[in-house]
Amino acid sequence: MMKKLRLKKGAIIGAYLIAFSLTGMGAFFVSQNMKEADNTNEDIEYVNSSIIEDDDIEVIKEEVKMIKPYTNEQVQILKYFYDYQADNASQEKSILYHENTYIQNSGMDFGLTDPFEVVAVLDGTVTDVREDELLGTIVEIKHDNDLISSYQSLSEVSVKKNDTVKQGQVIAKSGTNSIDQDMGNHLHFELYKAGEIVDPSKYFDQVISSDTKESTTKEENTTTETETNEETE
Repeated sequence: MMKKLRLKKGAIIGAYLIAFSLTGMGAFFVSQNMKEADNTNEDIEYVNSSIIEDDDIEVIKEEVKMIKPYTNEQVQILKYFYDYQADNASQEKSILYHENTYIQNSGMDFGLTDPFEVVAVLDGTVTDVREDELLGTIVEIKHDNDLISSYQSLSEVSVKKNDTVKQGQVIAKSGTNSIDQDMGNHLHFELYKAGEIVDPSKYFDQVISSDTKESTTKEENTTTETETNEETE
């Protein structure tokens, strides 16, 4: 026969007290965890359009005008660029004569009795400074948009290869060379676009595009909101 065990009244009360204590402690820990979770949610910063606004950019064009390679208003044009489509009178003003040979002018020549300051037509980087037996001292500058400017028949050069120059910065003074001795003191200027020689006069005082950046977040946000509304419908 199995014996029936009877708990004393004090033991039963003790068991109830332990169970009640464990239940209370559990509730306390659950409450603390919920508070910590609420605090964590308060610290979270959700990403919105204002945070990524500065990263949404696109390339647009900033307008810059090419200046002439000199600032002295007394400087005169001695020879023009030879244009195959120009009339005979214009072409005659674009012919050089050297050692019994007529040469089509590949640039423009500017002259003045006394040496004058030669300046960079645009911002750029000096890619070459050299001496040539016929053309004299030469400085070449590379610009944005596949443009290269070449300054020939120089004296008193004040820049060197790899120098960064600003538009209007003095890079040298005019001088003389062997191929254009009859011109005396002058500057021979050439301009290249994408490796092809071009008429400088068609670029002077004209807008030359350069890259810059501008935020387009507002337009993109508007587009996104429109697409979202259409999907919702």
